[in-house]
Amino acid sequence: MDISGHTKSVGGRPPSSRRGRDLYRKCGKEEPQRAEARVGTVTAEVIARARAGDGDAFRELTEPYRRELQVHCYRMLGSFADAEDALQDTLLDAWQGLAGFAGRASLRTWLYRIATNRCLKARRSASRRPAKEWDVPGVQPPEPTRLGEVIWLEPFPDAFLPGAADMPPGPETRFEQTESISLAFVTALQLLPPRQLAVLVLRDVLGFHAREVAEMLDSTTESVTSALKRARASVQRRRPAGADREPPPAAGSPAEEALVARFARAYESADLDALVALLTGDVFMSMPPMPLEYEGRDAVASFCALLFAADRKYELVPARANGQPAFGFYVQAPGGIRHATGFVVLTLAGHRICAMTRFENSVLPWFNLPRSLP
Repeated sequence: MDISGHTKSVGGRPPSSRRGRDLYRKCGKEEPQRAEARVGTVTAEVIARARAGDGDAFRELTEPYRRELQVHCYRMLGSFADAEDALQDTLLDAWQGLAGFAGRASLRTWLYRIATNRCLKARRSASRRPAKEWDVPGVQPPEPTRLGEVIWLEPFPDAFLPGAADMPPGPETRFEQTESISLAFVTALQLLPPRQLAVLVLRDVLGFHAREVAEMLDSTTESVTSALKRARASVQRRRPAGADREPPPAAGSPAEEALVARFARAYESADLDALVALLTGDVFMSMPPMPLEYEGRDAVASFCALLFAADRKYELVPARANGQPAFGFYVQAPGGIRHATGFVVLTLAGHRICAMTRFENSVLPWFNLPRSLP
Protein backbone atom coordinates (compact mmCIF):
# COMPACT_ATOMS: atom_id res chain seq x y z
CA MET A 1 0.00 0.00 0.00
CA ASP A 2 1.25 3.49 -0.85
CA ILE A 3 1.16 5.45 2.41
CA SER A 4 2.21 8.77 0.90
CA GLY A 5 -0.08 9.15 -2.07
CA HIS A 6 2.60 10.97 -4.03
CA THR A 7 6.15 10.75 -5.27
CA LYS A 8 8.83 13.04 -4.01
CA SER A 9 11.84 14.62 -5.67
CA VAL A 10 14.83 14.57 -3.33
CA GLY A 11 16.85 17.77 -3.53
CA GLY A 12 15.65 18.41 -7.08
CA ARG A 13 16.25 14.90 -8.45
CA PRO A 14 13.36 13.52 -10.50
CA PRO A 15 11.65 10.59 -8.79
CA SER A 16 12.59 8.31 -11.68
CA SER A 17 16.30 8.80 -10.96
CA ARG A 18 16.09 6.93 -7.64
CA ARG A 19 14.37 3.74 -6.70
CA GLY A 20 10.78 4.24 -5.63
CA ARG A 21 8.17 6.34 -4.09
CA ASP A 22 8.65 8.48 -1.05
CA LEU A 23 6.83 6.78 1.80
CA TYR A 24 6.86 9.87 3.84
CA ARG A 25 6.17 13.61 3.83
CA LYS A 26 6.12 16.38 6.40
CA CYS A 27 2.73 17.00 7.99
CA GLY A 28 1.96 20.67 7.31
CA LYS A 29 4.58 23.10 8.57
CA GLU A 30 4.74 21.90 12.15
CA GLU A 31 8.27 21.56 13.50
CA PRO A 32 9.09 18.12 14.97
CA GLN A 33 8.83 18.03 18.76
CA ARG A 34 11.56 16.53 20.88
CA ALA A 35 11.41 12.80 20.41
CA GLU A 36 11.16 11.92 24.10
CA ALA A 37 8.12 14.14 24.53
CA ARG A 38 6.68 12.85 21.28
CA VAL A 39 6.98 9.20 22.33
CA GLY A 40 4.99 10.01 25.44
CA THR A 41 2.05 11.15 23.31
CA VAL A 42 1.93 8.07 21.10
CA THR A 43 -1.24 6.26 21.99
CA ALA A 44 -2.29 2.70 21.45
CA GLU A 45 -5.04 4.05 19.23
CA VAL A 46 -2.55 5.68 16.80
CA ILE A 47 -0.47 2.51 16.65
CA ALA A 48 -3.61 0.45 16.07
CA ARG A 49 -4.71 2.76 13.24
CA ALA A 50 -1.27 2.54 11.65
CA ARG A 51 -1.29 -1.24 11.90
CA ALA A 52 -4.68 -1.23 10.21
CA GLY A 53 -3.21 0.59 7.21
CA ASP A 54 -3.75 4.26 8.11
CA GLY A 55 -0.88 6.11 6.41
CA ASP A 56 -1.59 9.34 8.29
CA ALA A 57 -1.26 7.52 11.60
CA PHE A 58 2.02 5.98 10.46
CA ARG A 59 3.37 9.42 9.53
CA GLU A 60 2.26 10.73 12.90
CA LEU A 61 4.24 7.98 14.61
CA THR A 62 7.40 8.37 12.57
CA GLU A 63 7.51 12.06 11.57
CA PRO A 64 9.60 13.23 14.56
CA TYR A 65 12.42 10.86 13.62
CA ARG A 66 12.71 11.26 9.86
CA ARG A 67 15.49 13.87 9.83
CA GLU A 68 17.68 12.17 12.43
CA LEU A 69 17.26 8.81 10.72
CA GLN A 70 18.30 10.35 7.40
CA VAL A 71 21.46 11.78 8.99
CA HIS A 72 22.12 8.41 10.64
CA CYS A 73 21.93 6.66 7.27
CA TYR A 74 24.25 9.27 5.79
CA ARG A 75 26.87 8.71 8.48
CA MET A 76 26.64 4.97 7.87
CA LEU A 77 26.86 5.17 4.07
CA GLY A 78 28.73 8.42 3.31
CA SER A 79 26.37 9.13 0.42
CA PHE A 80 23.38 11.47 0.46
CA ALA A 81 21.65 9.56 -2.34
CA ASP A 82 22.26 6.17 -0.72
CA ALA A 83 21.08 7.54 2.63
CA GLU A 84 17.79 8.63 1.09
CA ASP A 85 17.28 5.17 -0.36
CA ALA A 86 18.09 3.57 3.01
CA LEU A 87 15.65 5.91 4.75
CA GLN A 88 12.84 4.94 2.36
CA ASP A 89 13.65 1.25 2.88
CA THR A 90 13.62 1.82 6.65
CA LEU A 91 10.19 3.42 6.54
CA LEU A 92 8.86 0.66 4.31
CA ASP A 93 10.23 -1.99 6.68
CA ALA A 94 8.69 -0.17 9.64
CA TRP A 95 5.35 0.15 7.85
CA GLN A 96 5.28 -3.52 6.97
CA GLY A 97 6.64 -4.69 10.32
CA LEU A 98 4.67 -2.47 12.68
CA ALA A 99 2.78 -5.47 13.97
CA GLY A 100 6.07 -6.70 15.39
CA PHE A 101 6.66 -3.55 17.44
CA ALA A 102 5.92 -4.78 20.96
CA GLY A 103 6.86 -1.60 22.79
CA ARG A 104 9.66 -3.18 24.83
CA ALA A 105 11.98 -0.47 23.47
CA SER A 106 10.97 3.03 22.44
CA LEU A 107 9.69 3.62 18.93
CA ARG A 108 12.84 5.67 18.24
CA THR A 109 15.11 2.79 19.26
CA TRP A 110 13.07 0.38 17.14
CA LEU A 111 13.40 2.65 14.09
CA TYR A 112 17.15 3.00 14.64
CA ARG A 113 17.46 -0.77 14.75
CA ILE A 114 15.72 -1.04 11.38
CA ALA A 115 17.73 1.82 9.85
CA THR A 116 21.07 0.50 11.10
CA ASN A 117 20.48 -2.98 9.76
CA ARG A 118 19.23 -1.56 6.45
CA CYS A 119 22.49 0.40 6.14
CA LEU A 120 24.59 -2.65 7.05
CA LYS A 121 22.79 -4.62 4.35
CA ALA A 122 23.37 -1.80 1.86
CA ARG A 123 27.08 -1.73 2.67
CA ARG A 124 27.35 -5.50 2.19
CA SER A 125 25.54 -5.53 -1.15
CA ALA A 126 26.49 -2.18 -2.64
CA SER A 127 28.80 -1.90 -5.60
CA ARG A 128 30.59 1.34 -4.80
CA ARG A 129 31.12 3.83 -7.60
CA PRO A 130 34.37 3.26 -9.48
CA ALA A 131 37.06 5.91 -9.40
CA LYS A 132 36.65 8.55 -12.06
CA GLU A 133 39.41 9.76 -14.35
CA TRP A 134 40.44 13.42 -14.47
CA ASP A 135 38.29 15.15 -17.10
CA VAL A 136 39.07 18.88 -17.08
CA PRO A 137 39.97 19.81 -20.66
CA GLY A 138 43.25 21.61 -21.17
CA VAL A 139 44.47 20.95 -17.63
CA GLN A 140 46.83 18.15 -16.62
CA PRO A 141 46.77 17.72 -12.81
CA PRO A 142 50.05 17.52 -10.89
CA GLU A 143 51.16 14.26 -9.31
CA PRO A 144 48.90 13.68 -6.28
CA THR A 145 50.22 13.27 -2.77
CA ARG A 146 48.30 10.00 -2.61
CA LEU A 147 45.18 8.29 -3.91
CA GLY A 148 42.07 8.41 -1.74
CA GLU A 149 40.25 5.35 -0.42
CA VAL A 150 36.77 6.87 0.01
CA ILE A 151 35.75 7.96 -3.47
CA TRP A 152 31.97 7.46 -3.09
CA LEU A 153 31.66 10.28 -0.52
CA GLU A 154 28.92 12.86 -1.12
CA PRO A 155 28.08 16.11 0.69
CA PHE A 156 25.03 16.47 2.94
CA PRO A 157 22.92 19.66 2.50
CA ASP A 158 22.55 21.77 5.64
CA ALA A 159 18.92 22.36 4.66
CA PHE A 160 18.21 18.76 5.76
CA LEU A 161 19.82 19.14 9.18
CA PRO A 162 17.11 21.08 11.10
CA GLY A 163 15.10 18.60 13.15
CA ALA A 164 17.87 16.01 13.03
CA ALA A 165 19.15 16.79 16.53
CA ASP A 166 15.89 17.41 18.39
CA MET A 167 16.67 14.59 20.79
CA PRO A 168 19.02 15.55 23.66
CA PRO A 169 22.39 13.77 23.38
CA GLY A 170 22.41 10.35 25.00
CA PRO A 171 24.47 9.68 28.11
CA GLU A 172 27.18 7.86 26.12
CA THR A 173 27.75 10.61 23.52
CA ARG A 174 31.39 11.50 22.86
CA PHE A 175 31.16 13.65 19.70
CA GLU A 176 29.59 17.06 19.23
CA GLN A 177 26.82 17.17 16.64
CA THR A 178 28.77 19.59 14.44
CA GLU A 179 31.81 17.31 14.38
CA SER A 180 29.75 14.17 13.80
CA ILE A 181 28.37 15.47 10.49
CA SER A 182 31.63 16.99 9.22
CA LEU A 183 33.19 15.59 6.06
CA ALA A 184 36.36 14.58 7.90
CA PHE A 185 34.43 12.52 10.44
CA VAL A 186 32.10 10.92 7.90
CA THR A 187 35.12 10.01 5.77
CA ALA A 188 36.84 8.37 8.75
CA LEU A 189 33.68 6.36 9.44
CA GLN A 190 33.68 4.91 5.92
CA LEU A 191 37.08 3.33 6.54
CA LEU A 192 35.75 1.25 9.44
CA PRO A 193 34.42 -2.30 9.06
CA PRO A 194 30.61 -2.06 8.86
CA ARG A 195 29.75 -3.36 12.33
CA GLN A 196 32.43 -1.24 13.99
CA LEU A 197 31.02 1.76 12.13
CA ALA A 198 27.51 0.99 13.38
CA VAL A 199 28.65 0.52 16.97
CA LEU A 200 30.69 3.75 16.99
CA VAL A 201 27.81 5.82 15.60
CA LEU A 202 25.18 4.29 17.88
CA ARG A 203 27.33 4.59 21.01
CA ASP A 204 29.54 7.66 20.59
CA VAL A 205 27.41 9.84 18.30
CA LEU A 206 23.87 8.94 19.36
CA GLY A 207 24.62 7.87 22.92
CA PHE A 208 22.75 4.57 23.08
CA HIS A 209 23.77 2.21 25.89
CA ALA A 210 25.83 -0.85 25.05
CA ARG A 211 22.90 -3.11 25.93
CA GLU A 212 20.61 -1.23 23.51
CA VAL A 213 23.18 -1.45 20.73
CA ALA A 214 23.66 -5.16 21.34
CA GLU A 215 19.91 -5.68 20.96
CA MET A 216 19.82 -3.60 17.77
CA LEU A 217 22.60 -5.69 16.22
CA ASP A 218 21.50 -9.06 17.62
CA SER A 219 24.83 -9.25 19.41
CA THR A 220 26.19 -9.28 22.94
CA THR A 221 27.28 -6.42 25.17
CA GLU A 222 30.79 -7.84 25.24
CA SER A 223 30.96 -7.93 21.44
CA VAL A 224 29.71 -4.34 21.21
CA THR A 225 32.25 -3.15 23.77
CA SER A 226 35.08 -4.87 21.90
CA ALA A 227 33.98 -3.47 18.53
CA LEU A 228 33.71 0.03 20.01
CA LYS A 229 37.23 -0.14 21.40
CA ARG A 230 38.64 -1.13 18.01
CA ALA A 231 36.59 1.50 16.19
CA ARG A 232 37.72 4.29 18.52
CA ALA A 233 41.36 3.30 18.06
CA SER A 234 40.98 3.24 14.27
CA VAL A 235 39.30 6.66 14.12
CA GLN A 236 41.96 8.09 16.40
CA ARG A 237 44.74 6.75 14.15
CA ARG A 238 43.10 8.24 11.09
CA ARG A 239 42.59 11.69 12.54
CA PRO A 240 43.92 14.20 10.02
CA ALA A 241 47.25 15.90 10.68
CA GLY A 242 46.74 18.94 12.84
CA ALA A 243 43.42 17.64 14.17
CA ASP A 244 44.03 19.60 17.37
CA ARG A 245 44.28 22.83 15.39
CA GLU A 246 42.37 25.99 16.21
CA PRO A 247 38.57 25.54 16.04
CA PRO A 248 36.65 27.10 13.14
CA PRO A 249 34.66 30.31 13.53
CA ALA A 250 31.01 29.85 14.46
CA ALA A 251 28.72 29.08 11.54
CA GLY A 252 27.31 32.28 10.09
CA SER A 253 29.52 34.49 12.25
CA PRO A 254 31.17 37.63 10.84
CA ALA A 255 34.54 35.87 11.10
CA GLU A 256 33.35 32.93 9.00
CA GLU A 257 31.65 35.19 6.48
CA ALA A 258 34.77 37.33 6.08
CA LEU A 259 37.03 34.32 5.51
CA VAL A 260 34.64 32.72 3.03
CA ALA A 261 34.25 36.01 1.14
CA ARG A 262 38.04 36.37 0.88
CA PHE A 263 38.25 32.85 -0.56
CA ALA A 264 35.57 33.63 -3.16
CA ARG A 265 37.27 36.87 -4.20
CA ALA A 266 40.67 35.20 -4.52
CA TYR A 267 39.27 32.35 -6.64
CA GLU A 268 37.11 34.51 -8.87
CA SER A 269 40.01 36.87 -9.57
CA ALA A 270 42.50 33.98 -10.00
CA ASP A 271 44.68 35.59 -7.33
CA LEU A 272 46.90 32.68 -6.35
CA ASP A 273 48.86 34.62 -3.73
CA ALA A 274 45.65 35.73 -1.99
CA LEU A 275 44.31 32.18 -2.08
CA VAL A 276 47.49 30.62 -0.71
CA ALA A 277 47.53 33.16 2.12
CA LEU A 278 44.23 31.70 3.33
CA LEU A 279 45.50 28.12 3.56
CA THR A 280 47.01 26.34 6.54
CA GLY A 281 50.40 24.75 6.03
CA ASP A 282 48.89 21.26 6.17
CA VAL A 283 45.84 22.05 4.01
CA PHE A 284 44.29 18.99 2.40
CA MET A 285 42.42 18.75 -0.91
CA SER A 286 40.38 15.84 -2.26
CA MET A 287 37.89 15.45 -5.10
CA PRO A 288 35.65 12.35 -4.96
CA PRO A 289 34.86 10.39 -7.09
CA MET A 290 38.34 11.15 -8.45
CA PRO A 291 40.89 9.59 -6.09
CA LEU A 292 43.42 12.46 -6.38
CA GLU A 293 44.44 13.93 -3.02
CA TYR A 294 46.87 16.78 -2.31
CA GLU A 295 48.31 17.57 1.10
CA GLY A 296 50.26 20.67 2.09
CA ARG A 297 50.12 24.29 0.98
CA ASP A 298 52.62 23.83 -1.86
CA ALA A 299 50.79 20.85 -3.35
CA VAL A 300 47.40 22.57 -3.24
CA ALA A 301 48.88 25.81 -4.58
CA SER A 302 50.38 23.92 -7.55
CA PHE A 303 47.01 22.39 -8.34
CA CYS A 304 45.18 25.74 -8.17
CA ALA A 305 47.91 27.44 -10.22
CA LEU A 306 47.23 25.04 -13.09
CA LEU A 307 43.51 25.85 -13.02
CA PHE A 308 44.16 29.59 -12.93
CA ALA A 309 46.70 29.31 -15.76
CA ALA A 310 44.03 27.72 -17.96
CA ASP A 311 42.37 31.15 -18.11
CA ARG A 312 39.05 29.87 -16.79
CA LYS A 313 36.79 32.60 -15.40
CA TYR A 314 35.07 31.32 -12.24
CA GLU A 315 31.98 32.47 -10.41
CA LEU A 316 31.23 31.03 -6.96
CA VAL A 317 27.72 30.72 -5.52
CA PRO A 318 27.59 30.17 -1.73
CA ALA A 319 25.91 27.18 -0.07
CA ARG A 320 26.34 25.05 3.06
CA ALA A 321 27.07 21.35 3.43
CA ASN A 322 27.91 19.15 6.42
CA GLY A 323 27.71 22.22 8.68
CA GLN A 324 30.49 23.82 6.64
CA PRO A 325 30.66 26.68 4.10
CA ALA A 326 30.51 25.56 0.48
CA PHE A 327 30.27 26.91 -3.07
CA GLY A 328 28.87 25.92 -6.39
CA PHE A 329 31.62 26.54 -8.97
CA TYR A 330 30.70 27.96 -12.38
CA VAL A 331 32.94 28.64 -15.39
CA GLN A 332 32.05 31.26 -17.97
CA ALA A 333 31.60 29.97 -21.52
CA PRO A 334 32.38 32.08 -24.62
CA GLY A 335 28.71 33.02 -25.01
CA GLY A 336 28.53 34.41 -21.47
CA ILE A 337 26.61 31.53 -19.91
CA ARG A 338 28.32 30.11 -16.84
CA HIS A 339 28.25 26.34 -16.56
CA ALA A 340 28.56 24.46 -13.28
CA THR A 341 31.82 22.54 -12.98
CA GLY A 342 31.68 21.34 -9.39
CA PHE A 343 30.82 21.90 -5.75
CA VAL A 344 33.47 22.66 -3.12
CA VAL A 345 33.14 22.32 0.67
CA LEU A 346 35.60 24.24 2.87
CA THR A 347 36.88 23.11 6.26
CA LEU A 348 38.05 26.00 8.41
CA ALA A 349 40.54 26.22 11.26
CA GLY A 350 40.69 29.56 13.00
CA HIS A 351 41.07 32.17 10.27
CA ARG A 352 42.43 29.75 7.68
CA ILE A 353 41.21 26.99 5.37
CA CYS A 354 42.54 23.55 6.30
CA ALA A 355 40.69 21.42 3.74
CA MET A 356 38.88 21.73 0.42
CA THR A 357 36.70 18.89 -0.88
CA ARG A 358 35.50 19.10 -4.47
CA PHE A 359 32.47 17.16 -5.72
CA GLU A 360 30.96 16.81 -9.17
CA ASN A 361 28.27 19.16 -10.42
CA SER A 362 25.70 16.35 -10.17
CA VAL A 363 25.25 17.22 -6.47
CA LEU A 364 24.14 20.80 -7.20
CA PRO A 365 20.36 20.11 -7.31
CA TRP A 366 20.51 18.92 -3.69
CA PHE A 367 21.55 22.47 -2.78
CA ASN A 368 19.00 24.19 -5.04
CA LEU A 369 21.81 25.35 -7.32
CA PRO A 370 21.28 25.40 -11.11
CA ARG A 371 23.46 23.65 -13.68
CA SER A 372 24.09 26.99 -15.40
CA LEU A 373 23.81 30.72 -14.73
CA PRO A 374 22.56 33.16 -17.40
